[in-house]
Amino acid sequence: MRLSAMGDVAMTVPVLRAFVKQYPTVQLTVISRPFFKPFFDGIPNLEFFAFDEKERHKGFSGLLRLYNDVKKLKIDAFADLHNVLRSKVVSLLFALSGKKRATVDKGREGKKELTRAENKIFKQLPTMFERHAKVFEELGFPLNLSNPTFPEKAVLSGEILEIIGEENAKLIGIAPFAQYDSKVYPLDLMKEVIAKLAENSAYKILLFGGGKKEIEILDSISQPYENVINMAGKIKFQQELQLISNLDVMLSMDSGNAHIAAMLGVKVVTLWGATHPYAGFLPFNQNLENALTSDRNQYPQLPTSVYGNKIVEGYEDAMRSIFADEVVFKVENNL
Repeated sequence: MRLSAMGDVAMTVPVLRAFVKQYPTVQLTVISRPFFKPFFDGIPNLEFFAFDEKERHKGFSGLLRLYNDVKKLKIDAFADLHNVLRSKVVSLLFALSGKKRATVDKGREGKKELTRAENKIFKQLPTMFERHAKVFEELGFPLNLSNPTFPEKAVLSGEILEIIGEENAKLIGIAPFAQYDSKVYPLDLMKEVIAKLAENSAYKILLFGGGKKEIEILDSISQPYENVINMAGKIKFQQELQLISNLDVMLSMDSGNAHIAAMLGVKVVTLWGATHPYAGFLPFNQNLENALTSDRNQYPQLPTSVYGNKIVEGYEDAMRSIFADEVVFKVENNL
């Protein structure tokens, strides 16, 4: 069970792919929000169960119904990959019925030590993938994540090709937004990155985002260039996954798009502001060298937050310490 957020749900996918490969006789059921179902399409021995937050599974009585709904699938063990009140309730119900259960340890104490201003302990913490694997190990299914498998690149539909063209170009995805401003690379610097990449006619740069405001910004960024295309709002989510699977590299903030690209086996360059990959959220199977972090000599309290929701005075411009030329070099180095 993992209900949200998008990037966190995407981070379960590589672990579940490893599971079905190493335990091909075990049936998995994933409980999550309906929107995330395409993440799990094509994974063998995996069934998706849609969590109905607004009606059937709303509130405590809804969680009881969720338990009864899932129990009909003859569940033998319950893996709580969320560790929030909702998942704890369902996990407890399975435990009371005599089923094995295990809950992810989010490592909150270690993350506090990493992000606190005083007496900071700056070290790599276990990744979320390692934490998820630990859950299955506790249930009797140890996992090896060192030899991952990824889905084949999707065949792009005519609708997508009509937008991006069919010529043989290097496809660079750029997802310049994140939930919190402290994780977003300054727009003027991102424009500089895009302008420099767009100088090469062998590149096609595809911009990803969502929502009216983001679409307007991406439209204005792409407008001057023939080889920069705003994909936001133009295709359905499942088509977006298909397109991302065909990218040569994705440039993203510490956000959901980074994890989506990584779960599809795409190389990912990430930019980090208030957060840091040491907290365990480096995208799956990615090189730490592709994570460009803000300058800790200039901003010694970094990382100041696990999720980017904590504002520290004087750190608003921390991401300006990541230079546009450095970003361009890193993207091109991965092509």
